[in-house]
Amino acid sequence: MTTPKTYWLEHAWLDTHVEPGVALDVRDGRIAAVRTDTAVPPPGAEILRGLTLPGLANAHSHAFHRALRGTVQVGSGTFWTWREVMYAVADRLTPETYHALARAVYAEMALAGITSVGEFHYLHHAPGGTHYADPNAMGEALIEAAAEAGIRITLLDTAYLSSGFGQPPTTHQLRFSDGTAEEWAARCSVLKERDHARIGAAIHSVRAVPAEQLATVAGWAGERGAPLHVHLSEQTAENEACHEVHGCTPTQLLALHGVLGPRTTGVHNTHLTAEDISLLGGSGTGTCMCPTTERDLADGIGPAVALQNEGSPLSLGSDSHAVIDLLEEARAMELNERLRTRTRGHWTAAALLRAASADGHAALGWDEAGILEPGALADFTTVALDSVRTAGPLPRLGAETAVFAASAADVSHTVVAGRHVVRDGAHALVPDVPKALADAVAALRG
Repeated sequence: MTTPKTYWLEHAWLDTHVEPGVALDVRDGRIAAVRTDTAVPPPGAEILRGLTLPGLANAHSHAFHRALRGTVQVGSGTFWTWREVMYAVADRLTPETYHALARAVYAEMALAGITSVGEFHYLHHAPGGTHYADPNAMGEALIEAAAEAGIRITLLDTAYLSSGFGQPPTTHQLRFSDGTAEEWAARCSVLKERDHARIGAAIHSVRAVPAEQLATVAGWAGERGAPLHVHLSEQTAENEACHEVHGCTPTQLLALHGVLGPRTTGVHNTHLTAEDISLLGGSGTGTCMCPTTERDLADGIGPAVALQNEGSPLSLGSDSHAVIDLLEEARAMELNERLRTRTRGHWTAAALLRAASADGHAALGWDEAGILEPGALADFTTVALDSVRTAGPLPRLGAETAVFAASAADVSHTVVAGRHVVRDGAHALVPDVPKALADAVAALRG
């Protein structure tokens, strides 16, 4: 039990509009009451100046990719050449160094207003595939890192069994593989949920899990009502290889093996056919777009509008962490579509905020997060309205200001379970986040 407290929000985004002068009563980590028309802060209330939003959800993260920032953004190449550099970093990680890096990365997320992260976790074993004494040592390091950084995590434990259709894992990939989907299920069944942590599943991709084993992963998630994520059609090469082996698209292959559905989220969903879009939307399968990574890796622009129109809920992720800024991800999804179609206004600011918050949390199994209403988790973040980026627009236009002008640098407060994790732009649990990041990355570079 925690001491009840009240937060007074100068301006609050209440799902459809900006409301001035809102008091949130918080009890036991949840919002007990939302009181509007409180022009004056109640006695003893903590005052949050600016625009307060529901906490943001980073629905797709590979924490160790943060070590690549600033080293792989220039020069020629493709996703596949970038992947070789990524593998070199993965080879150096241990449970201890991964914990240090993830703690710093998740603290950076908290500074950006992110209160929940979906960690797409496939770095399971030691180099060469040897199991640690605790076979889940790497996953446990991530769960503990999130706790120390003050954010929630959905550990999307990932099945990664082959290097391609019918191909064994490469040397780099041996530490990703459990051998079979049954062995994967046995290992991740040992993982336990905690107040801040939920356990989900992931299929790395159709090239990394043999078709006959897809149903095992989907069944494990289905039995537990857990979220299930999958990299889907990020690269045309994957589509072509799938056609050659199975005579269908990756989406069609997933449908054939019972993977699609409302608990499933396809990540990227970039190179899809019209039938693929109908299969995903008609089954209620979600779509997680990662625009800053998709542009950094030259992946392409996915058909997000068509997917949503067909019934696929949209969420957002920072994926490789070339940038950690969910406001930028939301803005980029709209701006990418403008470039592709040469027309404007595909989503309202409200719709983009929902993708960055409520729909992202739902994709991670935190259905009770992402909205400021009684009973919801007391997870929220405040964006300053007086910075050089946000000063000028009327406060009632705060949603538009947050999405189309603000950045992670404008986040002043982040509250998780009613507790200040970021106050006035400073992390309360990790005193020097830049140094923590620098030290963790330096340890991997030797």
